[in-house]
Amino acid sequence: MEYKNKYGILLVVISMTFMSCLVSNIVNVALPVMSRKLSVPMVSIEWVVASYIISICSTILVFGRLGDVIGKMKVFKFGMVVFTIASFTCGISTSFTELIIFRIIQGIGASAYMANNQGIITQVFPRNERGKALGILASSVALGTLIGSPAGGFITYYLSWNYIFFVNVPIGVIAFIAALKVLPHSKTQNKEINSELDVKGSTFIFLSMVLLFGSLIQGQKVGYNNPIIITIFIVSILFVVVFIVLENKIEKPLIQMKIFKNNVFSLSLFCAFISFVCLNASIIIIPFYLQDAMKLNSSITGLIMMIQPLVMAVISPFSGNLSDKIGSKLLSFLGLLLMSISFIFLSFLNQYSSITKIIIYIVVLGLGQSLFQPSNNSLIMSTVPKNELGIAGSVNSLVRNLGQIIGIILSTSLLYSFMSIKIGYRITDYVTGRDDIFVYGMKYVYIVLTIVCAFGALLTAFRMHNKKSIQTNQSPADIHGKNF
Repeated sequence: MEYKNKYGILLVVISMTFMSCLVSNIVNVALPVMSRKLSVPMVSIEWVVASYIISICSTILVFGRLGDVIGKMKVFKFGMVVFTIASFTCGISTSFTELIIFRIIQGIGASAYMANNQGIITQVFPRNERGKALGILASSVALGTLIGSPAGGFITYYLSWNYIFFVNVPIGVIAFIAALKVLPHSKTQNKEINSELDVKGSTFIFLSMVLLFGSLIQGQKVGYNNPIIITIFIVSILFVVVFIVLENKIEKPLIQMKIFKNNVFSLSLFCAFISFVCLNASIIIIPFYLQDAMKLNSSITGLIMMIQPLVMAVISPFSGNLSDKIGSKLLSFLGLLLMSISFIFLSFLNQYSSITKIIIYIVVLGLGQSLFQPSNNSLIMSTVPKNELGIAGSVNSLVRNLGQIIGIILSTSLLYSFMSIKIGYRITDYVTGRDDIFVYGMKYVYIVLTIVCAFGALLTAFRMHNKKSIQTNQSPADIHGKNF
């Protein structure tokens, strides 16, 4: 089927992708300001980020499947409406509790369109134009990430934290009006259109994600030895087990579990998870270090936070081309190795470090991620057959979001633990006048991240020598042509 307004459709899709990346990075930079204005400690303010990501992780597989059942366009438009309205309500929130509730709703909206954006592009664009369209989508991700950090810094410095959510509203309204005109009605020829959604699987994956991450985050406040926290954690793991058992038994599951039998796919996915955990663990700490320990304002912090995605935007296309020539496995190994080195450098920072050093270390981190991400994604998508590409893309997206939330939990849990050791009693917030306490905790967080990332590098080295691994020295055109 030929779509006359395919580039109009693409513009609508990338506008929402741009917004989701924009709001994520704006919020990260604004966290210290929001912590002060809403009078909540660091251990609580992370829920502004965590609630959004948990909401996405809990529902993204459901919305992906729902897109196959009732139509991707319908689910996508639903997500647009929910995300835009929730952005407005986040902005007018007057309390921390209100903000968290509306962030959860905002995450549901984001999940609905994130689960279907690549599917819409695949459906609308013919094979010979699909790679180009997906490339434009990737550019919108980089653009949102680049603009988000400095925008968040300037908005919180010159206006108020509320306005970081208001910026989404006009974009969302314009995009939805355009969507009503250009997005076609969902008419799928899929024979599964009348099949039932996997309600049991959807319920168990939703509950498992909410309980798992809720217990991990709340455990930072009350302690992980708390009986209630332990009980909730065990229940969440049981729900995961039940979900896996159900998915293996039913005919049309949310996710085909057999895809994980592919060793190269599973190993590449695990390495991706490690990289996202380490990257987001670092990102959540840096704004507090720059604003509270280094005494920089939110505007300058935003500019510094912009460096890492800028490096990725510039280097990633070149590393992608290079991986076609020398192999993806080598570049993914070098990328994780560089990330490990950057974490070692960052562990030596203190409240007296020069901004030049900070920038250099962040550049090294961005360079490592730029080498790793494109090549590892190529490995993930090139190791699965044509009929499993949709599953692979959904799982890859889920792993990215899981890495974000685990990174947040890991970094803050370690930070508070080491800070408590240093000061001699349990703390869950920045200690005013004791910058050395925060720097001490941050140092050991980066040491742990170095070890975790180095472990990932060792796994990629093992993958390089695995003779069973498939050859991935193919051009992107070849990969798309075979898989689609």
